[in-house]
Amino acid sequence: MGEVVPTSAAVGIDIGGTKTVAGVVDANGTVRGCRWLRTEPERGFEAAVARLIRAVEEVMAEVGLRADQLCGIGIGCAGPVDPRTGRIHNPYTLRGWEDCDVVSPLRERFGVPVCLENDADAAVVGEWWVGAGRGADPVVMLTFGTGVGGGVIHRGRIYRGAEGQHPELGHLQVAEGGPQCYCGRCGCLESLASGTALGTAGARWGWADARAVLAAADEGHPEAQALVRRAVEAAADAAWTLAHTFLPARLILGGGLMAVLYDQWARAIERRWTGATQFRPSSVKVCRAALGELAGMVGAAALGMGLLARPE
Repeated sequence: MGEVVPTSAAVGIDIGGTKTVAGVVDANGTVRGCRWLRTEPERGFEAAVARLIRAVEEVMAEVGLRADQLCGIGIGCAGPVDPRTGRIHNPYTLRGWEDCDVVSPLRERFGVPVCLENDADAAVVGEWWVGAGRGADPVVMLTFGTGVGGGVIHRGRIYRGAEGQHPELGHLQVAEGGPQCYCGRCGCLESLASGTALGTAGARWGWADARAVLAAADEGHPEAQALVRRAVEAAADAAWTLAHTFLPARLILGGGLMAVLYDQWARAIERRWTGATQFRPSSVKVCRAALGELAGMVGAAALGMGLLARPE
């Protein structure tokens, strides 16, 4: 902090439904400084952009990086987003931000190329570049937080679907007759294994949120333990499908819930894979995200540096 960074530095921004982080990352993937702020979508998009620009200005000043030394800005944002137009289309966790252009205000203010990606794609880019997926390909990452996100790196590029769309791995259906999800189906991974899902299910017994459910499970409450087991089984079911679909060299588990649950979930996934007959379980390694909550910001900075090809 406070040292002059090389001119090949970029700003990475990770916008989530609850909190946002903006940071300066150098060409080696080292985080030189960052600022955290509450996203507060209910205050409006323009107010959020103003706070974001101020945070970028502050962190650049802190590390001694001038605007004319900045090579680019990358943004990872809770989706759906359109990387080709730079617009956010997320009425679920960023209510009121539908069809909002987040790229143009930053490009106009700082005079550098700015790109937008889904936050889960940015996170897997960060882990592939300098984290738990370094040197591996393909890489699949699942992030368990407020929701469940997922991203794939294949042959050194972000895996995209038709028209450049982001595959929503959090909405793999893993349980018949499970909870209703906003995606329109019941029993998808997000409806069972996200922080929101744990908190919603725990409200029946008086637990306020996922943290309370996890604490109650740790204290031995059978209802809370059952909810955690249900989430673990959902993650293991999804991992089974992903392993057969992508045969990744690494399956990376990240997000806030993994700070508490990684060991339990990794063991469950590995146990499930021992019964596989259509791929070699030893070829797919489960690992913990190495960059923690900064994975999306670091990956967004990598995209800001132009380290991966952009969508057509």
